Amino acid sequence: MIRKIGFDTKKYLTVQIKKILERVSLFDKLYLEFGGKLHYDYHASRVLPGFAIDTKIQMLRKLGDKIEIVHCISARDIERRKIRRDFGLTYEDQTLKDIKDLRELGLEVSAVVINRFSNEWTAKKFKQKLENRGIRVFIHYEIPNYPIDLDFVVSEKGYDKQEYADTEKKIIVVTAPGPGSGKMSFCMAQIFQDRKRGIKSGFAKFETFPIWNLEFNHPVNVAYEAATADIGDYNIVDPFHKAAYGITAINYNRDVENFAIMKKIIEKMLDKKDALAKYKSPTDMGVNMAKEGIIDDDVVREASTQEIIRRYFRYHREFIEGDTTHDTLERMNKIMKKVDVKPEDRSVVLPAREAAKEARRRKDKGKGYRGVFCGAAIEILDDSGRTVIIKGKNSPLLHAESAAILNATKTIAKIPDEVNVISRSIIKSMIQLKKTMELSSNSLDVKEVLDALAASAVSDENSRKCVNILKKLKGCEVHTTHLMDDGDEKPLKQLGLNITTDAKLPFPNSLNK
Repeated sequence: MIRKIGFDTKKYLTVQIKKILERVSLFDKLYLEFGGKLHYDYHASRVLPGFAIDTKIQMLRKLGDKIEIVHCISARDIERRKIRRDFGLTYEDQTLKDIKDLRELGLEVSAVVINRFSNEWTAKKFKQKLENRGIRVFIHYEIPNYPIDLDFVVSEKGYDKQEYADTEKKIIVVTAPGPGSGKMSFCMAQIFQDRKRGIKSGFAKFETFPIWNLEFNHPVNVAYEAATADIGDYNIVDPFHKAAYGITAINYNRDVENFAIMKKIIEKMLDKKDALAKYKSPTDMGVNMAKEGIIDDDVVREASTQEIIRRYFRYHREFIEGDTTHDTLERMNKIMKKVDVKPEDRSVVLPAREAAKEARRRKDKGKGYRGVFCGAAIEILDDSGRTVIIKGKNSPLLHAESAAILNATKTIAKIPDEVNVISRSIIKSMIQLKKTMELSSNSLDVKEVLDALAASAVSDENSRKCVNILKKLKGCEVHTTHLMDDGDEKPLKQLGLNITTDAKLPFPNSLNK
């Protein structure tokens, strides 16, 4: 689905690279802390339509032989097998995936640093796994009373005790599988040890969000709050920047809190005339030039508002599944009020709910029926560029999501509704197999429908048209009324649809009321 463009990636990359190189010129070496996702930045691509998901990779390639990459991970996150929700991977598996993905793109990870190490067996095992793959690993130990006892931190027993990661390039890109991985602590320890070696190294932060020179309640910045509502991040006017320059700059709470600590550490390590000691605010530390890429503010505002609603549904679902708290929901409700939206402002929500009602009416108005009535809706563009909402409801043959996918592809391909694009014999055979296996549901989920569609495409032209149309669903919006099975949700994600759900549970007498 082609959306209106509000962001120019090429223009942004030009000014962003220039800014980074200007900062590098102040030091012998620059540790550049990368916030957010290094490779697949889907959040940025949704709130800034036109932002390529591999923008950061493009930037690293353009910086070329000036960079090397260091990956940080916390031993505590390894120990508790912390999960990154977007890909469903543990932090250690995400680290391995990042290394593999970067290598395939011609970018090598110079080293992995395991932070906050306290002799955890799981961290030792992960270290061995990395070293068996030829990856250098350095250990940074838990520093007692960090960051309160700064005299201890900035000493031979603190930063100087950490294993030194020797690096060769001008820019050291420091990334991680998620927040709390110890990137800043690693950078400070490296700078401390560099200075003892006569290397004038510096530090900068690269964060896409919040965008410091957009207004406080711009939907792009509010969308950042929505994306981090589960960890309690919130936007704040940078008080250090305001005091130093009289300029309003937007940052987030943890960066402001960390800067106060970092400033004290820098003052203990360096002379006041040093370029690093001249940072007067967390905004000074940053090199974010994202605003320069915005070419249509109205498009960006609308996209960001829709992302906020998607986040609302995500946290509601996580609450139902027991993966987040009521506090998160309360924060999200306040965020929704900031931009004056409600869940029904998402175009596919009401049609999906109406489809569920239609399913109920079709099943004899629900008399004596204790099953589930599911609805789904997809927003597509027809060949004239007109937005169309396509609905689907569950039946003895198909899940609601399966029906919606089939209806959407037939609509785009201009295939009449009465024409079957999946062979009846294939459907009967698959349902019979499910009965033989005594599965709980005999109707076909999205994966099974796609398999059946591919099989039918061998001999049927209309089926081939539908298969070829599937790529046009990328970026389309979809909403369902009930929690989905993996057989529905996973293929929808693989097709690139933006999914939300009312998260009604698939059994009666539940929280659905």
